[in-house]
Amino acid sequence: MPVHPETVLRTERFVLRPWRADDVGAVRAACADAETQRWLPLPRPYTLDDAVEWCTRTAHALRESGDGLHLAVTAADTGRLLGAIGLHRTDWRVGGAEAGWWTAPEARRRGVATEACRALGRWLLRERGFHRMEVRVATGNVASRRVALRAGLRHEGTLRGAGVVTAGRVDLDVLSLLPADLPADLPGGVGAGPVGGPGAG
Repeated sequence: MPVHPETVLRTERFVLRPWRADDVGAVRAACADAETQRWLPLPRPYTLDDAVEWCTRTAHALRESGDGLHLAVTAADTGRLLGAIGLHRTDWRVGGAEAGWWTAPEARRRGVATEACRALGRWLLRERGFHRMEVRVATGNVASRRVALRAGLRHEGTLRGAGVVTAGRVDLDVLSLLPADLPADLPGGVGAGPVGGPGAG
């Protein structure tokens, strides 16, 4: 089974890197937040053990299985954890993957998820040669839908009753990004390098 390489992506403001054990405390706090819990199928309550499992085992096992790639979004200047972004349900035959994200409460409304989504999309479609990045977001999750649109994805339609959140079953908006949708020069340039490379921080 093919796998995505362990990769660090850099934008003007952020570093997207693999999860580490020292992220546990910040992940626990962010994933226990009511708004994060509202839209994501996370354990409830979200415990310290859940955060340890994600940061040290699950996120890495998902990459190694070929399912996707999961990265912490951190401030380039301080290293502070601001959110998460990742790929899952990678279809290696078709050349497509589904993206998702969350943002820590104190980092919301600062363009964190939008810039990270642009970086991940350009990396997947240009550098990895994939043909499609897809996002599925609950129709009521206005903030995430706005992130996807600002990152350049296009709305394709709605899947009725296709998602489950804390409150129950929801419709999902489907948005996608194709290579032809990428502008020649995206705001907030992105560079990629192997883990531990310059600026991996």
